[in-house]
Amino acid sequence: MKSFLMLFILSFILLSCKSTLKEHINSSTNLVLSNDWYLSGPTIETEDKINNFRKKNGVVQVTANNLPTGEIELNVMITPSSSNDGPTTKLNNNSTFLQLTYKSSHLIKLQAREGNKSGTGCIHGGSHPRVDLQASPEKFTTVNIPWTDFRLDGKSDGKLLDINNLCKFNFVNYNPVAKATLEITSVKIEGFKL
Repeated sequence: MKSFLMLFILSFILLSCKSTLKEHINSSTNLVLSNDWYLSGPTIETEDKINNFRKKNGVVQVTANNLPTGEIELNVMITPSSSNDGPTTKLNNNSTFLQLTYKSSHLIKLQAREGNKSGTGCIHGGSHPRVDLQASPEKFTTVNIPWTDFRLDGKSDGKLLDINNLCKFNFVNYNPVAKATLEITSVKIEGFKL
């Protein structure tokens, strides 16, 4: 009887923690809905087109053109800005992960861009710890990525991400092929609200 009671109490505690975590991420700002997105590279869409579509449909959608040369980079500032550069964001130290929902025909490198060392914020020059987003061509996939998974040059022994000096997220297809696609419906930082 004692062991049953202990098991019941432990189960209740674990379920309440899971429920609290889910509520915490659900109340976080979705950067797909809140912020303008920026685009460079050989795509069919323009920045205006992806942002108009995003506002209307709640999804960022990018397609490589028929003869893509060079990389495709899609990015979003964490703190909204009128340009692709802006202030850094200091996250709450209780924030442990990034959650995103995406569909992609090919491997995407997700970079968490840090502010530069000169103190001018997000103007080019900060480091880019990153992780791989595996292809998910058939359906939308939701992943929780711990901040500790982001490493400089993608190496497991690379520099850890500084969540007190974040600028933006870059979604990069380094080797796009014709009609390669990336769709994103949600980008949420645990405990982050605008």
